Amino acid sequence: MFTIFRGGQSGAWRVTKFVPVKGATLVRTPALSTVYSASIALPILPALTSWRLAGVASHVRYTERPEKDQLASVQAKLGRPEATCAALIPIKKSAAWWDLTQEERRQIFEDKSQHIAASMKYLPAIARQLYHSRDLGEPFDFLTWFEYEPAQAEAFEELVGMLRATEEWNYVDREMDIRVERERLDAD
Repeated sequence: MFTIFRGGQSGAWRVTKFVPVKGATLVRTPALSTVYSASIALPILPALTSWRLAGVASHVRYTERPEKDQLASVQAKLGRPEATCAALIPIKKSAAWWDLTQEERRQIFEDKSQHIAASMKYLPAIARQLYHSRDLGEPFDFLTWFEYEPAQAEAFEELVGMLRATEEWNYVDREMDIRVERERLDAD
């Protein structure tokens, strides 16, 4: 199942911040929608959609069993009614990153950058889903989607700032930071 983010004129999420952090930007849009599809080949309707980014939730990488189990025990689900703030952060890593072995990337990701360990303190308040795009021929390697309550906005800024200060981020060639909000969903 593919997850497709579409920037356009309408969508469930209203764009509140649109920042090209590094590299080429996308066209700024007032709204963001999310589509789940069995096919990546959804059409872009120019009148409604300025861009679309697709990815697939896959098995975790660079994660050891105890880390995976710990993450699973505290990670909140996406779609919580109170989580009316979100961020889409697409990232493209450099050729130097992909030239490293899996083991070398793991050393940078966790042993040096503490990506998982340092992020644990933000769970379950901030929910996250990583979508892989590199092997799909998409313009970004990863699409990271975060959801959180408005009261967690400062913690989210701290999390993003901490991650961007790591050695791992030296390998980022392109990054966008798209913040969105939606009306509170009614609980079931």
